[in-house]
Amino acid sequence: MSVTKRGVAMISITHLVRTALAAAMMFALGTSAATAQAQVWPQRAVRFIVTLGPGSGADIGARLVAEKLAARWGQPVVVENRPGGDGFVGIGAFVNSRDDHVLLYAPASSFTAHPYLHEKLPYDPRDLAPVARVSATLITISVPPSMNINSLGQLVEAARAQPGKLNWATVTGATDLVLAAFLKSAGLNMAKIPYRDPVQAVNDVSEARLHLYWSSYAIVRPAAQAGRAKIIVTPASAPTPTLPGIPTVAQAGYPGLTFDGLIGLYGQRDMPIEVRERIATDVKAVLADPAIGARLVATGQEVAPGSAAEFAASIETQRAGLAEIAKVLGIKAAQ
Repeated sequence: MSVTKRGVAMISITHLVRTALAAAMMFALGTSAATAQAQVWPQRAVRFIVTLGPGSGADIGARLVAEKLAARWGQPVVVENRPGGDGFVGIGAFVNSRDDHVLLYAPASSFTAHPYLHEKLPYDPRDLAPVARVSATLITISVPPSMNINSLGQLVEAARAQPGKLNWATVTGATDLVLAAFLKSAGLNMAKIPYRDPVQAVNDVSEARLHLYWSSYAIVRPAAQAGRAKIIVTPASAPTPTLPGIPTVAQAGYPGLTFDGLIGLYGQRDMPIEVRERIATDVKAVLADPAIGARLVATGQEVAPGSAAEFAASIETQRAGLAEIAKVLGIKAAQ
């Protein structure tokens, strides 16, 4: 190799080495900056936007967690209720805030079913970045005691024997899809009854005017404890000690009805993963307080902390399940 060529080669190698070193330094600086940002967050008051109204399980959970996090962070954490519009009101307020100190506190079911319930979405689902799973809503399926139904299998047989005579109701659009797809797949003819007031649905269960009611445990618990409603199964993926002796739908032989009530925090799309994981770590720490666990159980929830990655994975599992359910129902996702 000539001297000139050798010199050019050495210059090229030197350039490559310098470029690699510069890239490594930039990466290290970026990582350090993200870590530093996570350590100093929050720098001011934090706001939780809740998609449900005051007194709901999500609202009570948000306030319990907010109080503990405020003490831990040394900054106020304010809870703001924005119910209505099938979750659109709260989600819109959160997305449009463009503020990394505003977090959405909501059940995943507030938005995972939106593509199958609405022709067009007023927000981009990618704008909801999972931050921390907080709790799981206890979900139940109950029937009138007068029906003498003791299992999901018996209810299915009763519906099969009386086509068009029995009816059902659920409390969210997502669970509407789950139950409707199950009935279609099983060839069962049951009428859906819409309710604005979930308390009225419980009253109709008590009077045997409503034959299958899918709701949170918190809604049906008073009637169940008074013997006016009978809980026969839970759609949760795992049994709960809060409902001893009540099987899951999978244990009852109907895994297609499985649905978990995921509740947690979401941040803006561009919130660094380091900040999200920092928040998730702090949420997990405050949820270790047994007093919070007891309060959540009293509202029909269970402590279920999870990291940003774990929460995102559980949401994607729910989304995938709803996508399959939509296929059964012949529903196309909104664009």
